[in-house]
Amino acid sequence: MTLTAQPALQPASKAPPIPAAAGENSPRLRVLLVGGTEPLRAAVREALAQTGRDAFDLDCVASLADAMERVRSPGIMALLVRYALPDSQGIATLDSLLQAAPQIPIVVLGDDLSPESFRQAICSGAQDYLSKGHWDSYTMARALNGAIGRKAVEDALFIEKERAQVTLNSIGDAVVSTDVDGSVTYLNKAAQELTGWDDEAIGQPVADVFHVLDAQTREVIPGLVERSMQSDVSLRLPANSVLVQRDGREADIEDSISPIHDREGRLTGVVIVFRDVTESHRMSRRISHLAQHDGLTDLPNRVVFGTQLAGAIELARRRGGQLAVLFLDLDNFKHINDSLGHAVGDEMLKVLAKRMGACVRTSDMVCRLGGDEFVALLPDIRHPEDAVRVAEHMLAEVRLPFLFDGHDLHISVSIGISVFPGDGGDAETLMSNADTAMYHAKASGRDNCQFFSQQMKLRAVERQSIEEDLRHALERDEFQLVFQPKINLASGQISGAEALIRWQHPVRGLMEPIQFIGIAEDCGLIVPIGRWALREACVQARALIDAGQPLEQIAVNVSAAEFESPDYVAGLVAILRETGLEPRRLELELTESSLMRRPEASTMTLVALSEAGVRLAVDDFGTGYSSLSYLKHFPIDTLKIDQSFVRDVVSNGGDAAIVCAILAMGGSLRQRVVAEGVETREQYDFLIAHGCAEAQGFYFSEPVAATALAELLARDPQHWGPANAHAREPGVKPVPPVSSPAPTALI
Repeated sequence: MTLTAQPALQPASKAPPIPAAAGENSPRLRVLLVGGTEPLRAAVREALAQTGRDAFDLDCVASLADAMERVRSPGIMALLVRYALPDSQGIATLDSLLQAAPQIPIVVLGDDLSPESFRQAICSGAQDYLSKGHWDSYTMARALNGAIGRKAVEDALFIEKERAQVTLNSIGDAVVSTDVDGSVTYLNKAAQELTGWDDEAIGQPVADVFHVLDAQTREVIPGLVERSMQSDVSLRLPANSVLVQRDGREADIEDSISPIHDREGRLTGVVIVFRDVTESHRMSRRISHLAQHDGLTDLPNRVVFGTQLAGAIELARRRGGQLAVLFLDLDNFKHINDSLGHAVGDEMLKVLAKRMGACVRTSDMVCRLGGDEFVALLPDIRHPEDAVRVAEHMLAEVRLPFLFDGHDLHISVSIGISVFPGDGGDAETLMSNADTAMYHAKASGRDNCQFFSQQMKLRAVERQSIEEDLRHALERDEFQLVFQPKINLASGQISGAEALIRWQHPVRGLMEPIQFIGIAEDCGLIVPIGRWALREACVQARALIDAGQPLEQIAVNVSAAEFESPDYVAGLVAILRETGLEPRRLELELTESSLMRRPEASTMTLVALSEAGVRLAVDDFGTGYSSLSYLKHFPIDTLKIDQSFVRDVVSNGGDAAIVCAILAMGGSLRQRVVAEGVETREQYDFLIAHGCAEAQGFYFSEPVAATALAELLARDPQHWGPANAHAREPGVKPVPPVSSPAPTALI
């Protein structure tokens, strides 16, 4: 933009209305003569009378004091002032009158004034002067009319300036103007506040007042004003401009520099219009940072990681180098959130993020993908073992206790590693393979790191295939139940049976629970599968009872996901009502870990189930982390000794001590104790000798179909008693699973 120059702005004060110029139809103008003798007054009156227009009326006062009083009254349009008064002399007279009546123009009427005296009078505010002996009616009328006219123009310009001043001070932008020499001629209030300069800036070089740097190079941005004047065009300030304020502080600014022209088009300077965008830039940088970083840990996010990984792969490909991707997943972190709350979990994530970040080089990168998943990029490694050292460092750092509310919390992490170029040539493949290796680390006991291998990929593909088929297994009616009897060791009778699920896969054949239950838990299918198993077990048990078989109880395993479902109790009661099975004949088996994930909530659900009439058992007892203070308050009826303790109970003194302790505890708590996994006569004899109430295992019977269970129930009870123990042969053991991690609960 090109601006037209305006007169210099003056301090605001109230201006009078602009008078009309003298003329034939104009009102008579009243003039006040201050000082002088009577002959002078008569001469002035005569001169004004001889103008031929009758345009002037003359009032006279003798002293400054009288004049000060008179100018306060309306009607005086001009002053003829003598330099020498009885009570004032020279410039002091003008100063007093101008202060009292700045709106009235003054013409000095004096003796022979020197040029210096005239200059001082004009500089002090007089509009004109008339020397003694050098004025007549014409020159006096001209001087008065000229003074009144110039004053009217000045007042009009003053109003215009005042309006411009108000406008410039009311806008938010800072405005600085210069002359053609680059000296500051004006700053509005916003410019004064932003630069730190006040009116002292007037006349200063603009480079001192408007001191601008490049934010990146920290160099002065040269020649902005000069270039605008030389090219006679508006220029934008560079986007990274920083204004150095008078006190040394800095502010980000933006906007433009434009040349100013007068009414004839001549260049008179430039005007700089700018604004403080520091906060805007800070917010923009903050938004950009948030878009690229995790809001909780402030680590780079998935988007940034993907970009960095792609760049690192390209660089490694050109140089013939290697890089590693580490996929990290915290072990059982959900338990922290469930038991202590998400606030504690978030604080732990912040601490762990710092610990993992401290394990890598400055050229490396650790990112949070979301939840409890992290990933690290190690560009330019010499050997894959370099990645192992970093992973082991991270494992050790994560194991360190996390202090919260006076307690030490412990957690671990599983890490999968993929290496470029051997494990993939692009970012997606490397990430996928590192993820696969991480799952293998979890399946290998957690708290360890594993390199990716093609065998893992094959297992991952197989797992994905199983998951896909599992989603259709219910609707295709591919599940079936088998039953393993429980034997009362004292009477030899079958006291009940545990219902176990099998999957008759159309291609893979009959699949054991360990081959698919863990997958069902991971993909969220365990709840509908568990409900099917519960209903089917109740239907089968009711059919056996209706057929006259002495089945006292049917046991069904319950996964943690089912147990924590808000409608679990209501659904179970509905199934019992639908199938007609008496609640006392149903026993629910829950693992220690599922009960202790949310102890308070577990207590409420267990109480509701107990009040519904069903019996409750803790499965795999001794392998979890039960708190005895909770256990004694849970309405538990049965403790099931995990088969890992029974397996070596004869040869291992530690396992024998644990079994005996569980038997003693069950007796003191008046809870029935059942031993799982009994396979030999020696195990059987040990349990009999130490007072175990019930047992199940291949020594008695492998899991069988409902029709076979009916035949077993029909046998002579003594078949299961001590007298015939030597005659029993253990059943055939199932083939161990070759894939899938051990599930939380086997249905």
